[in-house]
Amino acid sequence: MQELTHYLNGEHVKGTSGRFADVMNPATGEVQARVPLANGEEMDKAVAYAAAAQPAWAATNPQRRARVMMKFVALLNRDMDKLAEALSREHGKTLPDAAGDVQRGLEVVEYCIGAPELLKGDFTDSAGPGIDMYSMRQPLGVTAGITPFNFPAMIPMWMFAPAIACGNAFILKPSERDPSVPLMLAELLEEAGLPKGIIQVVNGDKEAVDAILHHDVIQSIGFVGSTAIAEYIYATGCANGKRVQCFGGAKNHMIIMPDADMDQAADALIGAGYGAAGERCMAISVAVPVGDDTADRLIAKLVPRIEALKVGPYTSGNDVDYGPVVTAAAKANIERLVQTGIDQGAELVVDGRDFKLQGYEDGFFVGPHLFDRATKDMDIYKQEIFGPVLTCVRAQSYEEAIGLAMDHEYGNGTAIYTRDGDAARDFANRINVGMVGINVPIPVPLAYHTFGGWKKSVFGDLNQHGPDAFKFYTRTKTVTARWPSGIKEGGEFSIPVME
Repeated sequence: MQELTHYLNGEHVKGTSGRFADVMNPATGEVQARVPLANGEEMDKAVAYAAAAQPAWAATNPQRRARVMMKFVALLNRDMDKLAEALSREHGKTLPDAAGDVQRGLEVVEYCIGAPELLKGDFTDSAGPGIDMYSMRQPLGVTAGITPFNFPAMIPMWMFAPAIACGNAFILKPSERDPSVPLMLAELLEEAGLPKGIIQVVNGDKEAVDAILHHDVIQSIGFVGSTAIAEYIYATGCANGKRVQCFGGAKNHMIIMPDADMDQAADALIGAGYGAAGERCMAISVAVPVGDDTADRLIAKLVPRIEALKVGPYTSGNDVDYGPVVTAAAKANIERLVQTGIDQGAELVVDGRDFKLQGYEDGFFVGPHLFDRATKDMDIYKQEIFGPVLTCVRAQSYEEAIGLAMDHEYGNGTAIYTRDGDAARDFANRINVGMVGINVPIPVPLAYHTFGGWKKSVFGDLNQHGPDAFKFYTRTKTVTARWPSGIKEGGEFSIPVME
């Protein structure tokens, strides 16, 4: 049995709390490793290392910090296959999807190579008689991130790359379900030239989270996870005087207009709804066809595509469409919600409840499901299922369709499929959702824009990555300088006399 570690001050350190969590192989249902769960004393030690190392790093020229990011990108590319395999082994993603997880994090690191430009301040000459005024963006100090299981490479890099590029130290508390990749990323950062102590990886559960929330030295916290936990972390962190950004749950709608290319829309829904077994905060989980004819045509296109999906372990090859969900508890919750959909009157068009994979009967595999004629009062519509379940809610008009997305408590992502530019433009302007796709099913912005939802999908006023990240991980200091007039003529060689 492999025993994982924390990563403190440049070294792998065994846990001392005596508490551990099992790291599962989702494909087989077997325990493949144990990860230590930190207590407050272990968190204190990590923060002390970070606080000691951070001032020298903050004083390092931003261009030299950017060169570490540049080398880190090269190492990520070098070890892409190794990182993807480790990610798939603990999470269950297919290898191409795991490599995509790493790649989308890498792209944010690439953006952070531009830190010298992004950290430039402003200057006003002669703001008053002999007075100049200028602003500086300075690091916060010790920062922290609490990241989820579903993107164990991407989301840590979305947080620590800009934090470190800004001159901060960073404490990463990754998910205890798939902790190996975050540990590998820390090793690669130091191989790239990051000084010891600037990145710490502390594995843990709620005890470690609370230690972060209440630690006086930690200045900011980033979080991605469920809305209930996001609300808790945001409220507690803010009450303790920290800068906090929290990203919560989602229920992403895709509206299909009557004029849409139905094959294109169906293909988009297959990838967005079932990719990564639906364990994405930007997954499309609700299809909203406008009109019964549109709905009938869409369902007819979806059914054969869903029935043809290949479900299996990542070791079965790159033609696997999706793998298992992350835990037995996740599987049980998905199955519970599917049953509520049946009980509450939705039509189960594709039934994946009896799915079994020969040789992997104890794995956490969930067959694909498709519901039709669901209504907005059903649990499968209101709750985030986080599994391979697509729910179709029929709308009779464009206004009814857009109203469904606008009235839902979550506002992470949404999409519309149409050939009508006027409808697309109206949708993009009116929708109260943070990320919008027009004939794009998963509109995750590229690294130089920002990622963030609206409503109960986000808590805080700044998004992840892009320019917002450099605002979040720095404070602005404004200096007003006045220099009294002095001698400008050079040396005086005659004997001084009283004027």
